[in-house]
Amino acid sequence: MPPSIHLPGRRRVPLRWKIAALAASTACLVVAAVGLLVHLWTAQDIHQRARAQALNALYSAMDVHRRTGALTDGAELDPPGLPASLRHPADGDRQTADDDRVDGNLGPSVWAAQRVAGPGSPVLAHRVNMSPELHELRRLDVTMALASLLALAAATPLAVYGAGLLARRLRQVSETAGRISAGDLDARTGPTGGRDEVSDIAATVDLMADSLSRRLRTERRFTADVAHELRTPVGGLLATVDLLPAGETEDLLRARVRDLRGLVEDLLEISRLDGGAEQPVRARVPLGAVVTEAVARTGVGAEVTVTAPGTAPTVETDPRRLERIVGNLVLNAHRHGGTPVRVTVEGRTVVVRDHGPGFPPDLLRDGPRRFHTGAAERGTGHGLGLTIALGQARVLGADLRLDNAPDGGAVATLRLPA
Repeated sequence: MPPSIHLPGRRRVPLRWKIAALAASTACLVVAAVGLLVHLWTAQDIHQRARAQALNALYSAMDVHRRTGALTDGAELDPPGLPASLRHPADGDRQTADDDRVDGNLGPSVWAAQRVAGPGSPVLAHRVNMSPELHELRRLDVTMALASLLALAAATPLAVYGAGLLARRLRQVSETAGRISAGDLDARTGPTGGRDEVSDIAATVDLMADSLSRRLRTERRFTADVAHELRTPVGGLLATVDLLPAGETEDLLRARVRDLRGLVEDLLEISRLDGGAEQPVRARVPLGAVVTEAVARTGVGAEVTVTAPGTAPTVETDPRRLERIVGNLVLNAHRHGGTPVRVTVEGRTVVVRDHGPGFPPDLLRDGPRRFHTGAAERGTGHGLGLTIALGQARVLGADLRLDNAPDGGAVATLRLPA
C-alpha cells in the first residue's frame, strides 16, 4: 500500500448537486424562452385582432353614414383624440394607427380612419380599446410564471434524485478503485444497474482489477518461490564458510553470505505479508521501552537519539512486529538519510526523522519500490526495508506516513491504533 500523502485541501462539490443545478438552470432557460415567445406571440395576436376589428367597424360605420348620415356606436367624426397621422388620410383609404395613451378606462388602442367624401371632408374614425385583452395577457404572464415555478419545484427534487442514483453508482466505482489502490485485490464493483457509460466504467475497472490481480499474484508467487529456492543453497553456503580457515577472506565471505541470507529472509517476509498470512500476537507492552530496545538492536544506537518520556503509554500490540517497523525505519534513516537521526515517542506516535535529502518525490507519490536502493545517488534508497515496515504496519492496524520536513530531512510517522 502506498504511504499516505498530504494533498492540498479542496472543497468538493457532490456530482448530484452539479447535475441538479444544471437541470434546474436548463429548465429555467426553457421556461423563460417559452414564456417570452408566448408573450410576444399573444401580444402580436391581440394587436392584429384589434386592427382587424377597427377596420371592420370603420367599414360598417362608413356604409351606414353614407346611406343614412347617422353614426354607429363608437364611430366619431374628427374626434379630438385622433392620432396626428390619421388627421389627413388619403381620400378613400382606410388607415390605422396605434395609440398608447391611457385616458380613464381607455388604455392602449388602435384607431381606424377614413374621409367621408373628397378632400376637406370630415374624417370618420373608430377606436378599439385593447385594455381588456392586455389585462388578460398580464394574467396569462402571471399564470405561466406561477406554473413554471411549480413545475420547477417539482422537477428539481426529481433531478436531485436521478442525479443521486448516478452519483451513487459512480461512488461505488470510485470506492472499488480506492480499495484496489489500497491493496484489496479482491475488490470488484459488480453490476451497477443500467446499460450506460457508468456500467462500462464499472466493467472496465473490474477487468483492470482482474488483470492487475493476476499480474501481482504471479509476481508474488515468483518472489516467494525464488526466496524458498534460495534458502537451502544460502544455508549451505553459510555452513561451508564455517569450514574455511580464519582470515580476512573468510570474514568478507561470511559477511556477504549473511547479507544474502538477510535478503532471502526479507523476501520470505514480504511474500507472507503479500499473501495476508501474517497475524499479530498482541500483548500489553510499554511503548517507550519497545522503541528503545528496537533502536538498540539495529546496532547504530550510538548515532541515534531516542526521546521516550517515562510517561509513555502502555499499548496493546505485537512487540516483535513493532520492533521490526522501528528498526527498519531507523536503519533506512541511518543508511540513506543524514545525521542526526532522532526517534521521538509522543503518546501512541513514534516519529523517526533524519536530516538528509529526504524521501524522493517518486517514493512519496507511488510508495517504496522493492529492490530500488539508489546506490549511485545517496538519499534515494528505500529497498525492502520500507516495504516491510508498511506491510507490518498494516498487520498491526497502524498508520505509517512518509513525508519530508519543511526544513529538510525525511520524516516517518507511525501511529498505533487505540
